Amino acid sequence: MKILFLEPFYGGSHKDFALGFQSVCPHEVTLVTLPDRFWKWRMRGAALYFARTVSDMASYDLILATDMMDLTDLKALAGPDLPPVWLYFHENQLDYPLAKRQKRDFHLGFTNIISALAADRVFFNSHHHLNTFLYHARKLIRRMPDAIPAGMIERIEKKTQVIYPGCRFEPGKIELAPPNTEAPLIIWNHRWEYDKNPDPFFRALARLKKKKICFSLALLGEDFTQAPGAFDRAGKQFKEELIQYGYLAARDDYLACLRKGAIVVSSAIQENFGISIVEAVRHGCIPLLPRRLSYPEIIPENVHDKLLYQTDEDLEERLEEMVDNYCEYEPLRPFLSGHMERYAWQNIIKTYPAVIHS
Repeated sequence: MKILFLEPFYGGSHKDFALGFQSVCPHEVTLVTLPDRFWKWRMRGAALYFARTVSDMASYDLILATDMMDLTDLKALAGPDLPPVWLYFHENQLDYPLAKRQKRDFHLGFTNIISALAADRVFFNSHHHLNTFLYHARKLIRRMPDAIPAGMIERIEKKTQVIYPGCRFEPGKIELAPPNTEAPLIIWNHRWEYDKNPDPFFRALARLKKKKICFSLALLGEDFTQAPGAFDRAGKQFKEELIQYGYLAARDDYLACLRKGAIVVSSAIQENFGISIVEAVRHGCIPLLPRRLSYPEIIPENVHDKLLYQTDEDLEERLEEMVDNYCEYEPLRPFLSGHMERYAWQNIIKTYPAVIHS
């Protein structure tokens, strides 16, 4: 087979996904991409770019596109001879959290809906994401003043499947480095943006410091030009605990830091899967995560009560208990690392429809 992969926002997890799929797919995969900027313009104009750039779309056996584009425009512009088109949702614009002073553009959410309707197959990166998409899609359709299309969401649901994004690590048992139990290394490896909600995390760290509980800290993740000011303040407040402040562009350096980690924390208000958490846990970090979003889905159910928190206050209390008594949590590391093996690309590719394996 010849597969055309269209990625209108080629960066971060989108880029990892595209390269990962290309690396393990048994067929020829051609990537055509646009840089990861101007996301609203990507949703409006990426289809026009792809239709003009790829003149021979009909020569492919399958097109795989991701969500930040209007698939109906692509189909209209590319003509009637397109092969089947699969659409993969990393995120959607129906319920993505808004920054301060932002107003939701429901046209973008509707673009997601009609793109899913136009696709031959639709994939979501978690059950949590699929369920929230369907809920908000139905809610938006009910807002239409008239000419409401009957059965539209049900048609989308029937051709939808959850396929987790693959992660770039090898399957099989890995050797875990012993962590520093005297000053456990706490990892933050998420994007430095508002939807990752860093303030509760830094309040929890401030509580540890006030109580003179020893810890070290690595603030990883991509830093953007409008990163929340909390990170600047944290750089000063925790300068004695910091061993790394800022994004590590070299993957080997990033993984080396994860291997030193004892605990990885999230306080996100938006997470449809959580590649950064899976990577950290795979390399030996004990997770402390909200009991919501996709996290209950990716963490084994038998440790939910131990590793998932309910409120910001609960986060503070549990982090203190985890750092203070880290030796009690350490035996979980091999079990959790082994559980993450299922998300390796070599295993995830097996969950795709049979046509990929023929």
